[in-house]
Amino acid sequence: MIVTIDRLGHLGHGIAPGPLYVLGTLPGEVVEGTPDGDRLLDPKIITPSPNRVKPPCRHARTCGGCQLQHASDAFVAAWKQEVVATALAAQSLAAPFLPLVTSPAQSRRRATLSARRTKSGVLMGFHARSSDSIVEIPDCQLLHPSLLAAFPGLQALVQVGGSRTTELSLQVTLTRGGPDVVVTGGKPLDAALRLDLARLVETHGFARLTWDGETVALRDRPALTMGFATVVPPAGAFLQATQEGEAALLQAVRQALGPQKRVVDLFSGIGTFTLPLAGTMEIHAVEGDAGMTKALDLAARNTPNLHRISTETRDLFRRPLEPDELLSFTGAVIDPPRAGAEVQTGRLAHSKIPVIAAVSCNPVTFARDARTLAAAGYRLDWVQVVDQFRWSAHVELVARFSLGR
Repeated sequence: MIVTIDRLGHLGHGIAPGPLYVLGTLPGEVVEGTPDGDRLLDPKIITPSPNRVKPPCRHARTCGGCQLQHASDAFVAAWKQEVVATALAAQSLAAPFLPLVTSPAQSRRRATLSARRTKSGVLMGFHARSSDSIVEIPDCQLLHPSLLAAFPGLQALVQVGGSRTTELSLQVTLTRGGPDVVVTGGKPLDAALRLDLARLVETHGFARLTWDGETVALRDRPALTMGFATVVPPAGAFLQATQEGEAALLQAVRQALGPQKRVVDLFSGIGTFTLPLAGTMEIHAVEGDAGMTKALDLAARNTPNLHRISTETRDLFRRPLEPDELLSFTGAVIDPPRAGAEVQTGRLAHSKIPVIAAVSCNPVTFARDARTLAAAGYRLDWVQVVDQFRWSAHVELVARFSLGR
């Protein structure tokens, strides 16, 4: 079958009439392949798009870690902005867009790898596209060089603590003390395995190793810098994927808030926004995970010359801050998970806080929550798209809402 690709879906696949979904294609391309349900398999490009480029990574054809290496940077930037604009339009909203910011290649400081032992050693990397097969990625153009440098040590962990029948998941985060490693799916811990793992942590310079929920070795503090503060997050805590992406999000939040005096930071995590913002304003940080709240509070207490930071552990899905609890704030930051924050946004809408900096990793739930704010009289002033997950279909953004005059 020969088809022409009409558009790109929100997961980065080409869509032809039918609809037929075709991986690795771009709008306008003429493609030949074998139909299989709503998929076109083994696509061959007959007429390529002018936006098609040679993938910069040699693993691009097999690895499922990236979806858009075959598209030019300019095309991806325009498409990601269009994804947000389309989501807003579905809610009868529109906004001006600030210039998109893209994280550079080889900048991912955090990744979750898959691995298993084999007859000949260890297989470790990302899953192949639409498959459970693991693809090795020694020359990955996405990961930070320091993360790639940790691969021999990670493979040694799998060799000692993995099995040939079970897949391991290794979440690795670069910190000042070395890689912070969280492993799930490994062998049950016993005295011999604990000793072997501790030796590997020391040999390969890992900061901390957490094995199926238990910290088995701590060589150095897995510390992170946020503003002027040093944070030691709990194992597996959320962290922005790149330093450049985090900086772009923070800059947009600062721009959205302006010179506020007292700000509430909702879904504050370990303090990505709270700690830098506290250099110029008082912050009340609210987070549902007690471990992250504790890490933020400790960092705030140990950092001089910050404005007052108060912390609160609270499930904002079940117990959102009510309008009367928000009366004293002149600004708000809200950075919920992908599901958005429908209930908390409803309370914000009735709080009459003058300005809100909304951070999102899901344009659809962002647009839904934006509609709630707009219906209450807030104006959507602008949107800043941040392409932190380069070559992927993932979209992050910051938006400024202000009460209409």
